[in-house]
Amino acid sequence: MKGTKKILAVLAAGIIMMPALAQARHAEDKGAAIVRTDRTAAHQQVKGASDTKILDRIKNILQSRDGKQTQDEQNPQGLARWDMDSRDEGGTLIFSDSPEYVDQNGILYQDSVKGDARVLFYHLNNTSEPKKLAVVLKNEYNGANTVTITRGGNGQPSSDYLKVGKATQLEYFSQEKNQKIDLQPGMSRLLQENMNMTILQPGELTYGVFDFHADHSVLVSVIMLDAYGDPVTAVSNLPVLPKDEMRLRGTFKGMNRVLSARKVYNPGEDGGVYFMLADNKSDKYRKGIDATDGSAVTNYGNYGINYRIELPVQDGDVDYYLSPLGGVYAGAMRSFQATKTYTLFPTPGAREYFGDRTAPETDTMQAQREAGKWQLAQNTELAPLGESIGKGETVFEFSPPGASNLPVAVVMLPKK
Repeated sequence: MKGTKKILAVLAAGIIMMPALAQARHAEDKGAAIVRTDRTAAHQQVKGASDTKILDRIKNILQSRDGKQTQDEQNPQGLARWDMDSRDEGGTLIFSDSPEYVDQNGILYQDSVKGDARVLFYHLNNTSEPKKLAVVLKNEYNGANTVTITRGGNGQPSSDYLKVGKATQLEYFSQEKNQKIDLQPGMSRLLQENMNMTILQPGELTYGVFDFHADHSVLVSVIMLDAYGDPVTAVSNLPVLPKDEMRLRGTFKGMNRVLSARKVYNPGEDGGVYFMLADNKSDKYRKGIDATDGSAVTNYGNYGINYRIELPVQDGDVDYYLSPLGGVYAGAMRSFQATKTYTLFPTPGAREYFGDRTAPETDTMQAQREAGKWQLAQNTELAPLGESIGKGETVFEFSPPGASNLPVAVVMLPKK
C-alpha cells in the first residue's frame, strides 16, 4: 500500500516465518494499525476449506431491516463503529518473546512477582540441537510460599506455528486449574513438571500462557537449555540473553483489559456495528519495563493481555463474528451469557486458520474504518461467535494469539 507503513511482526507479534526470514520482523511502531505477515506456501494451502458465504447473510440481514431506508441499506455491507470504554486491571504480566529465535542456552526473561500474575512465553529453537524450554519459580520469601496455578495452556512444540497458537488458546480458555506448588525458603521448582520432559526440536516453536497466584515473591525465569539438562539446577548458571531488535519482553502491570460498550446495543435501530481489538488506535498497546535492563518496552499486539468484552443488548437477537484484518489468524475465544457457563469458539471453527483470503485494505479503506465506517469487501472473512437472544449482556474473553496477525474486528449484526 502506498503512503502507509505497516508493521511486520513475527510470530508472537504476528508473523509466520521460517528462521531464515527473521530479518523481516517487527518494525518500530509508527502508529500503524496493521500487523501483517509474509505468508509461506504451506500456510496458503487450506485443507478442507469451504466458503461460508457469511457476507451474503450480512447483506440480506441489513437489507431486510424493518424496511427502513438507511445508509447501510443503500450500502448494505457498511458497518458503523461501536464505541468502547477501556480500563486495565488485574495482576502482573510476565512476557517472554525476545529473543524469539533462540540460538543459545540462557535466560530469556526474568523478573520477580507476587500476587496475581500471568506468564507468557513464545520462543523457537533456532539451534541445530534439541532443547528444553522451561519456566522456573524460585521462592524469594524467607518462609514457606505457595504458588497456585489457576489457568493455563501450552500447545505441543511444532514447526506449524499457527497450530501451536490455536492449541494453546483452546487449552487456556477451556478450563480453570487449581494446581498448587509449595516452595520452601530459597527453593526452586518448575511451573509445570512436564517441561522437564518436553523436547523442542530444531525449528520448533513453543508457546504457553499460565495464570497463577503467588502468596509471596517468586523469581520467574524463562530459560532454554540442553535437552538432557535439569532446568532447576541449570538456571543459576545461565546468562541473561540480550533481547533481539523487536524487544518483545517485559513486565506489564494490569494484565487484564476490560472493554465496555458505551451504550446498550439496539439491533433494530443501530444496525450492523464493529469495534477493533489490538489496533493501537482505539485499543492501545501496553507499555512496560524490561526488568533485565530497566528499559521501557511496548507490547506490540497486547500479547498476554486477557480481554473481557462487555456487550449489553437492549432487545432483539444478535449474531457475533470475528474478522482478522492483518493476515492469517488462528485462536480461540469464549463467551458468557447470563450464567457462569461459557461457550468456547475456535477462531475459526471450520478451518485451522483464516484471514488469508481477506484482501489487504487500501489506505482509503483503512482511513474510513478508523474514522468509523467499515466497508466490508466481498472476500472479508468472518468467524461466527454465536448469538444472543433478547435483552441481556454478552461477555467475550479474548487474548491475541501467538502466531497470528492483528488487528481483528468484532462484528455485531441484527439476526434476521
